[in-house]
Amino acid sequence: MSSQTQERIARELGIDRQLARGDEAVEIVRRVDFIQQVLRESGGKTLVLGISGGVDSLTAGRLCQLAVEQMREAGHDARFIAMRLPYKSQADEHDAQASLDFIRPDSISTCNIADSVDGLMNQVRIDGLQPSAELTDFAKSNVKARARMLAQYAVANFSNGLVVGTDHGAEALMGFFTKYGDGACDLAPLSGLTKTQVRALAETLGAPGHLVHKAPTADLEELAPGKLDETAYGCSYAEIDAYLMGEPVSDTVRQLIETAYHRTAHKRALPRTPA
Repeated sequence: MSSQTQERIARELGIDRQLARGDEAVEIVRRVDFIQQVLRESGGKTLVLGISGGVDSLTAGRLCQLAVEQMREAGHDARFIAMRLPYKSQADEHDAQASLDFIRPDSISTCNIADSVDGLMNQVRIDGLQPSAELTDFAKSNVKARARMLAQYAVANFSNGLVVGTDHGAEALMGFFTKYGDGACDLAPLSGLTKTQVRALAETLGAPGHLVHKAPTADLEELAPGKLDETAYGCSYAEIDAYLMGEPVSDTVRQLIETAYHRTAHKRALPRTPA
């Protein structure tokens, strides 16, 4: 039986427990409509999203492309720009390219963030402080995420566009995103979905199976390249999704998840201000 805390957190994150297997086509239409509504109301003409090779950007990207294609059919000027944002070279570049082949975006923009990230890290100094290699690697991983968002907003500025995010319920629950990095966007069309539901939408959209079921990794840490999300969490996406759906989980997993949720509350909130 789920706890009151479990129920409250699911409500706060807007988790859709009514989305059953078989309802994915209807949900795709609903989320495509949402994207179109936000773009029309903004007065913008483009959607901009970084494509990493993972299932989240794959799914959000295809939803964006469907949205702008339908808008053009209705007489609106709308385009989707997919961005590749590698740091130097990317180990799973083949998956990123396979994602682009599936999405078929109107435009592709590539920005290698290595020079900007390395340039900034080389200039950051604090008198009297010599951070450890581990802390430096952690800080640099966040700089990478923020550099990617800087590039996406620059392209959005050039093209009168909005930046699309890939945050969903499982990542939001664990706070597994960089504040003002991949957590910064104008719209988040996957919000409220579990990881299982994201994969189900991707399957319904016709995405390649090896991308749908690929083990997720942010791949930001140089001391632990390719580190899996589930390794960072300390639990599996299946357990996280079970928690979000109100299903039983072990006491160990419950404590781990709820500790992560409360510790990362600042990431999901607006900046604090004086009372």
